Amino acid sequence: MSSRQTKTDVILIGAGIMSATLGSLLKELAPDWKMTVIERRSKAGEESSNEWNNAGTGHSSLCELNYTVEKSNGSIDISKAIKVNEEFQVSKQFWSYLVKSNLIRNPRDFVVPVPHMSFVQGEKDVSFLKKRFAALSDNPLFAGMEFSEDPDKLKEWIPLMMKDRDANQPIAATRIESGTDVNFGSLTRILTTHLKSKNVDIKYNQNVDDIKRAKDGSWELKVRNVENGSVERLNAKFVFIGGGGGSLHLLQKSGIPEGKGIGGFPVSGLFMVCKKPEIVAKHRAKVYGQAPVGAPPMSVPHLDTRVIDKKESLFFGPFAGFTPKFLKFGSNMDLFTSIKPHNLVTMMAAGVKNIPLTTYLIKQLMLSKEQRMEELRQFIPDAKSDDWELLVAGQRVQIIKDTAAGKGTLQFGTEVISAADGSIAALLGASPGASTAVSVMLEVMRRCFPQQIKEWEPKIKEMIPSYGTTLMENPELIADIQQSTAQTLGLKDAAAKEKARTVS
Repeated sequence: MSSRQTKTDVILIGAGIMSATLGSLLKELAPDWKMTVIERRSKAGEESSNEWNNAGTGHSSLCELNYTVEKSNGSIDISKAIKVNEEFQVSKQFWSYLVKSNLIRNPRDFVVPVPHMSFVQGEKDVSFLKKRFAALSDNPLFAGMEFSEDPDKLKEWIPLMMKDRDANQPIAATRIESGTDVNFGSLTRILTTHLKSKNVDIKYNQNVDDIKRAKDGSWELKVRNVENGSVERLNAKFVFIGGGGGSLHLLQKSGIPEGKGIGGFPVSGLFMVCKKPEIVAKHRAKVYGQAPVGAPPMSVPHLDTRVIDKKESLFFGPFAGFTPKFLKFGSNMDLFTSIKPHNLVTMMAAGVKNIPLTTYLIKQLMLSKEQRMEELRQFIPDAKSDDWELLVAGQRVQIIKDTAAGKGTLQFGTEVISAADGSIAALLGASPGASTAVSVMLEVMRRCFPQQIKEWEPKIKEMIPSYGTTLMENPELIADIQQSTAQTLGLKDAAAKEKARTVS
C-alpha cells in the first residue's frame, strides 16, 4: 500500500456548504494560499448540504416560531430571531458579492423568493402569534410582515391549507414576502466548482483516518482512498473540520483539549414529499407551525415549497427518528465509537435527561405512513395518501456538553470549537447551519487568523458591507442591504411577480 506526503497551507475536511464558504472567503482574502478539500463521497454537497436532505429554508426567523420564546411575564424574547436574521443578511451580502464579481453567474440556480409564514391553531397559539407579530413588526429586520386571523385572507395566502378546514377553530398566520428557498446543494456545487477553477485541490472518495499534531505545530492527516485503499499523508498549517455529523469523530482524533467532554446525539429526519403539479401549484410558501410537546426544536412541522432543478415540489415534515449513524451514509457504530472516557459522564447524564426525547424519537420512527398523513392533515385537511411519498432526509448531530444548565445538556444550533492557537477548528451542531454559513466562517477566521484579520478587513467590508457593525443599530443600512441584495440576487422582481400571482 503506497503512502506519500503532500504539504499545503489549508485543509478543509468535507465538501459541504461550510467548507465551500470558508474556502471561497479565504480565496478572496489570501489567493496565494495553497488549499486542499477532502471529501469522503464522490461529489460535493452529498450529505447535510444536499438539497434533498434539508428544508432549504433561508433561515432568517421570519417564520420559525422556535426562535421567539414567550417569557414568564408574557413578553416575547426576540433576541435569537434578531441574531439569526442578521446572520442571514450577512450570507446574502456575500452571495451578492459573488454574483457581482461573476463568480456566480445566475443566482436563480440556488435562491428563489418564497413567502415565509407562521401558522397556528387554537386560542393559546393565536394569542402567542399575535404577540410575536407585534414584537417583530416594529423591528426593521422584519419590515413587511403581515398578520391575519381572517379566513378569507388566509384563503388568499394558503388556499391548499384552507380547503375543507374546520371554520370553528381559531387560526392565524403571519406572512412576509421577502422569504427565500435556498438550494444549498446547488450553492455548494457552484462554490466548489469556483474553488477548483482557483487551483484548489479537491480530493473525492477520501476518508480521513487520523489527525495528529506534527512537531512544528502543523497538522498531519492520514487520508485513505476508499476505492483502492491507497494512503496519502497531508500536512497543513490550518485544518477546518466541516464534515457535518462526522466532525465530532474527527475533532476527537485531533486530541485538542477544547474537544474534550463533548458528545453528540444523532437525530434523523424524514419528509413527506408531493411532486404532483396540480397540487404543488396551489401552495407557494414555507409555512411553519408549533413543535409538538417533547419534540426537539429541529422538528418544528412545516409545509414548504421547494424549487429543485427548476421544478417545484412540496415538503412536509420533518418527522424525527433515531439511528446511531452520525451521517446519512455513516455507520451504525458512529454513536458508540464517539463515547470516550472524557465524555462518558456527560453522555450518561444526557441519556438520563433525555429519556422523554429518545422515547419521542422512537415513536416518530415507528409511525406508519397513514399516521404521518394524519399529521400532514393538520396543515392540508384533504391531503390524499397517494399524492405523497416518504423521503429520508439528512442526519443531524446535536451537541451534548456540560453547561451552566447542568451536565449532559443537549445544545441546539451550531458551534465552532477551535484550538487555542487557532491551527484547527471544527463546526458541530445543526440548524440554522447552512443559512448562517458566512457568519460562522467569519467567526472561524476571527479565531484562527487573528494576525491577518485586521489586514483583511477592507476586503471583507467590500464583500460584506455590514461587517463590523450591528445591523440593529443602523436601520438605514438594513434597508440598503435588503434592497441591494434582493436586486442582485434577482429576488425583487420575482417577489413582485409572486405578489401579483397571489392577488390574481
